[in-house]
Amino acid sequence: MSTDTPARLLQLLSLLQTPREWPGGELSDRLGVSRRTVRRDVDRLRELGYPVQATKGADGGYRLVAGKAMPPLVLDDEEAVAIAVGLRAGAGHAVEGVDEASVRALAKLEQVLPSRLRHRVATLQAATTPLTTGDGASIAPETLTIMASTIAGRELLRFAYRAGDGTESRRRTEPYRLVSTGRRWYLVAYDLDREDWRTFRVDRVSDPFAAGARFTPRELPTGDAAEYLRQSMYRRQETYEFDVTFAAPAEFIAARLPAWLGAPEPIDDQRCRLRAPAGDSVEWLAVRLAMVDCEFTVHEPPELVRCVRDLGGRLSRAVGSQDRS
Repeated sequence: MSTDTPARLLQLLSLLQTPREWPGGELSDRLGVSRRTVRRDVDRLRELGYPVQATKGADGGYRLVAGKAMPPLVLDDEEAVAIAVGLRAGAGHAVEGVDEASVRALAKLEQVLPSRLRHRVATLQAATTPLTTGDGASIAPETLTIMASTIAGRELLRFAYRAGDGTESRRRTEPYRLVSTGRRWYLVAYDLDREDWRTFRVDRVSDPFAAGARFTPRELPTGDAAEYLRQSMYRRQETYEFDVTFAAPAEFIAARLPAWLGAPEPIDDQRCRLRAPAGDSVEWLAVRLAMVDCEFTVHEPPELVRCVRDLGGRLSRAVGSQDRS
């Protein structure tokens, strides 16, 4: 049984910030305390200004709801709006480095935003155009926050899906993880009707909603959502194998390339090699490699070799006239 009250309160608050109702018995099991202690802890959170709503019943339940003001000692109105707008802009365009954790943070924040701040966030987003749109499809942030909420709450997710060939279907899934590739968001989930794991491009999803029923998470075959997505794309032949050697340590390259591209293998202390499948265009990969800020050699595929050579030539010609002047 937990005796560290501050740590337990923070854990309880983190659970309640997930957009779902938590039965008292489940909170008791998660925190390792009695139901009476859970009730006392909920009362402490209310004293601190957190609007925790309780429901009656055999087991009872608790939910963090939107209040008349932001909870104290968390964020003021301006900070809350700024963070919500920033997270919405990043989430909607699969910005590299904006992962599922950021979407979960957005889901938690928007759940407790008072209506006046929700309106300000929506107004600001409607009046601005993000610079970091990239060449991937934009996504409504609400779609991502609904998915993130069902993942965190272990709740069934239903949605309409349009496949690459235009076929439309309804899906009933156990959502597992959201994965950003830097250009697109993907949902890794267990498809209940097909009785198998699937990956879904989030920009092809419409009308997502939480079905209400809870589920016990299954074990993902690869153990890692990014790896499963990589293998799934390779099986669908949406990928090609690339092979690149870098004149830099493996940890240097790993910190400068998206994790979903794979892990570089050390050759020695000053060189490494990356061989992996990629699902993006060779043009995009050529530009992404050039941004790593070190010397590199492309071995395969021939299309990528030609693309890097052509890109280098264009960049050299772009500054050639200035060099001669």
